[in-house]
Amino acid sequence: MIITHRTARRPKSTLLAGFGGALAVLTLLPAIPATAAPLPDSSPRVVTPAERATAAYLRDAQNRPARLRAFFKDLPKGGDLHNHLSGAVTTEYLIKLATDHDLCIDATMTAVAPPCGPGTRPAADARTDSAFRQQIVRAWSMQDFPADQSGHDHFFDTFGKFSMATWYDRGKMLANVADTAVKQNQFYLETMVSPASDSAKKLADTVGYDADPAALHRKLLAGGQLDRVVDEGVEEADDSDAQFRQTAHCDTPHPAPACRLPVRWISQVSRGSSPARVFTQIAVGMRLAERDPRFVAVNLVQPEDGETSLRDYSLQMRMLKYLRGQYPGAHLTLHAGELAPGLVKPEDLTFHINEAVRVAGAERIGHGVDLVHEDDWRQLARTMARRHVAVEVPFSSNKQILGIAGDDHPFNAYRRYGVPIVLSTDDPGVSRIDISHEYQYAAKTYGLSYTELKDLARASLEYAFRDGRSLWAAGSAPSGYRPVPACRADRPGDGRPSARCAQYLAANPKAATEWRQEVAFASFERAHGGRG
Repeated sequence: MIITHRTARRPKSTLLAGFGGALAVLTLLPAIPATAAPLPDSSPRVVTPAERATAAYLRDAQNRPARLRAFFKDLPKGGDLHNHLSGAVTTEYLIKLATDHDLCIDATMTAVAPPCGPGTRPAADARTDSAFRQQIVRAWSMQDFPADQSGHDHFFDTFGKFSMATWYDRGKMLANVADTAVKQNQFYLETMVSPASDSAKKLADTVGYDADPAALHRKLLAGGQLDRVVDEGVEEADDSDAQFRQTAHCDTPHPAPACRLPVRWISQVSRGSSPARVFTQIAVGMRLAERDPRFVAVNLVQPEDGETSLRDYSLQMRMLKYLRGQYPGAHLTLHAGELAPGLVKPEDLTFHINEAVRVAGAERIGHGVDLVHEDDWRQLARTMARRHVAVEVPFSSNKQILGIAGDDHPFNAYRRYGVPIVLSTDDPGVSRIDISHEYQYAAKTYGLSYTELKDLARASLEYAFRDGRSLWAAGSAPSGYRPVPACRADRPGDGRPSARCAQYLAANPKAATEWRQEVAFASFERAHGGRG
């Protein structure tokens, strides 16, 4: 769809694309995924013959590295719900963007504006000087970072080093990231950006801080100030759409794979900023989510262990609680518990996830690594399971930033208490990984079966902030994945859905995306179930 001038309140966009091509089906039976303990009213997981055969293929591939890698690349892997756009772009593409804008690289390997003076080199030199190129790659990512050293500072420092290369090209970056997601056999993406960042900061500084959230909100709204910042965020999204379509060749006979991926934006808030700026950014993000369907949620970013982040954590949770009451149509997912012993004082490990869930009302939690250090963590886990608060788990960045992996990670603790889990990448460009790596790591480290991997992929779409109703009947996920009545008699992979099911899918983009994955699973199991 060509982007045109918008007159309606809820804009349309190619990034809102649903699904295309032939629809088809397989019998869907009740399931118990790795993400959940059985509920009293759930049926046991019935494993189909195709799933058993595919599981056998996976077992046989364990000692065949090339076949195992191919299996995980081809495995349908749902959506990526925890993804920072600038950190997700491949480092090589960031270098290309720096070159395209004639940027320079200084002695600290930071991209700076031209002209290139003493102590700097053109980024373009990386095209011909492989040693220089590798220096940039190491500075802008975790490549070759020593495993016995703390990666925390290096990881977060990368963003400041390559940030100038990301200033002008959000649509190009999205094309790079979305293309990778589709090639990794994913069907949906939520990625984080900072809409109208400079204008939001200026508004916050102009209005100043008021400890009364209602009074501060009124000041932001006065004279249409907040709406003007939101307008700018919409315009940025329009420009990104146009740049994305051009870069991905969406309006040509040969569109890139990225063109068929549904994408949503999550507005990120800099938690290390002043209270006025944090409150204003939250308000901008939530107002955008209610006005423009391309934006779905708000999240807080920057190191959770930062001085300001720690000092203002509880204040920020209260801000979120208040503004969620003003903007009930906006979703909320929060970085919470991205902490480890030794990184912060012991008392700072005891309440972050708890307040994110119980005070702010987060619908999903990012990282959640410090779970077992939280006060009454078992009851917290039960609350998360009951409320269906999913945990976004990026294994690689947890290991690189916090040194937490294997048995030290609360992955199995969440599973035991029935907390939904979705695997994600976080910053795959910085981490030098992809989502297939995360699934393969999970399978090897925690001994996950094929059906457990399959239901992790299902969960990543079930807990997405995708518009419309689910393919799965209410109460069935995460412990059952039973189709809604409209599609219960249909079989993804065996022809087109019935008229009733097709009507339901057309009315519910979320269900349509989940259907696409079930069709992909049917094809995947046919391809892998007949081989030894």
